[in-house]
Amino acid sequence: MAPLDQISADRPALDTTAQIETPEHVRFGYPLAGPTRRALAYLIDLLIRFGVLLVIALLVSLVDVATGMDGVTTGALLVVYFALDWFYYVLFETLWSGRSPGKRALRLRVVGQDGHSLTVLDSVLRNLLRAADFLPFGYAVGLVIMGRDPMFRRFGDMVAGTVVVVEERGTVTSQLQLHPPPTVQELAELPARPPLSRTELEAIELFLRRRGTLAPLRELELAQLVAPIFARRMGLRYQDPVRFLGLIYVRARGDEGVTPVAPKPGGRRGWWGPNSNSVLNQPPSAGGGWP
Repeated sequence: MAPLDQISADRPALDTTAQIETPEHVRFGYPLAGPTRRALAYLIDLLIRFGVLLVIALLVSLVDVATGMDGVTTGALLVVYFALDWFYYVLFETLWSGRSPGKRALRLRVVGQDGHSLTVLDSVLRNLLRAADFLPFGYAVGLVIMGRDPMFRRFGDMVAGTVVVVEERGTVTSQLQLHPPPTVQELAELPARPPLSRTELEAIELFLRRRGTLAPLRELELAQLVAPIFARRMGLRYQDPVRFLGLIYVRARGDEGVTPVAPKPGGRRGWWGPNSNSVLNQPPSAGGGWP
């Protein structure tokens, strides 16, 4: 079986995720905004612009009636419409770091393809070509180009070198807890520093955090894919692959957030171990995972 690092490297990224590498060689994964979400953001911005235009039209009409200046309303509205159509997005995307009110409501942001923040020039270029994306009507050209582009870019994004990404809500994750807590003997039978790479430790943590959201059989199936790799590497055997991965994680993290407990007299000695007297080196029951 291939090492976990190799499995992760060989597995392609999801189509809706952009892998961006900064000049400092730091890689980030951004969920890409698809046409539907971007269309909803556009509708919100369209309603805002329409509302601004309507308010200005009413004000200009009142001034026109009060002063008796015929023709002022039409000319003023054309100027306002031109300003809203060409500078609305540039203004907000510059002031709000790649977000317009509609994008902000949908948690979208425009960024450079190389991970840098949106510049004024980037915003001007992508919005200057909005007229080309609109052709012949209803952003037909832009939708066709976005549908065929793996990063959901319209023509303006391609020229400006930008992408629209989804900003995930930041959450503070709680410490992982094992239930029942690991015993002193369970942790003592593991190496003091389990031979795990950072990627492997992060993969184990991701799996443990998904416990409870997966069906029991699916949870067991996923654990059995990787537990044999670590068991063979450390010369250990186990019966419960899910528990085995949890104990490896606790040991590798220095027992953070988990207080080991002493085993009860006459209780089971442990879940796994290299000792031939351990109950876990006996033939496992059907469905038990072995390396």
